[in-house]
Amino acid sequence: MSTLAAARADNFYYPPEWTPNQGSLNKFNGQHALRERARKLDQGILVIRFEMPYNIWCGGCNSMIAKGVRFNAEKKQVGNYYSTKIWSFCMKAACCKQEIVIQTDPKNCLYVIMSGAQQKTEDFDIEDAETFALPAEEEKGMLADPFYRLEHQEEDLQKKKEAGPVLVRLQRISDDRHSDDYALNKALRAKLRSQKKRVAEEEAASRKMGFHIRLLPAAEEDTATASRVKFSTKFDRNRKDKRALINASSIFPGSSGTSKKALELESKRRKISAAAASSLLAGRVKPSSWSQNSVSSSRHNGPAVKVRRF
Repeated sequence: MSTLAAARADNFYYPPEWTPNQGSLNKFNGQHALRERARKLDQGILVIRFEMPYNIWCGGCNSMIAKGVRFNAEKKQVGNYYSTKIWSFCMKAACCKQEIVIQTDPKNCLYVIMSGAQQKTEDFDIEDAETFALPAEEEKGMLADPFYRLEHQEEDLQKKKEAGPVLVRLQRISDDRHSDDYALNKALRAKLRSQKKRVAEEEAASRKMGFHIRLLPAAEEDTATASRVKFSTKFDRNRKDKRALINASSIFPGSSGTSKKALELESKRRKISAAAASSLLAGRVKPSSWSQNSVSSSRHNGPAVKVRRF
């Protein structure tokens, strides 16, 4: 071994005070070969890893414990069924520390929940599960009865005669389909080539439109859905803005006039700024005139302000 710790872990390390007449290392160290798993071995209990055989409902918190979840369970014998032992497994749920006890049933080859939980009832449809329905116990007993078989023998023969032509036709179709392997391989390769060509054309069209993913071909349903989509217009946006202003205005009569005046002033200010911007773009007003107007207005209204032209 590479290290002393690894040698001790594998029980390959023999201390200097050990002699062969003292027995094995477990006997020398005063411990069992299963270590902590055998701490209750004097009571007939062995700790094992138990895997839940089916889905159950926890009796403490009513949460589901799925099939295949593993627990540290205490295994002990609680009885016998003829010469077969009946084992009991006691474990604690991780969700609420509820104690769950499960026993084996050798007679029915099942696991039975004794306390702490409840088996989840699951029903499966035969068609969905793609399985066959097994005959019931009563029907199995009837099949062993010679009179029952004699009564239903004619029905079975009639079903066989009806199914005979169908089976022959299916066999003939299967033989015709697989008689020429070359033709089947040729048809399959042609189908794959056409499919690859179609995929390449779709990818090229997607890259041409600026997409990095392959788009599916257009369908009539997509066209109809896109035609029904309506985007908001300028009229709708203006109506929403007006409604927002109305909702933001005060409901008291004293402040309605001031708010109305403020809205009017704001709209006029926007119109003036829009007109000035359009005039500037059209070239009818020079930017230098704005500075002259500001200088003249400042002379009339307050102290003189010098403006340096560059």
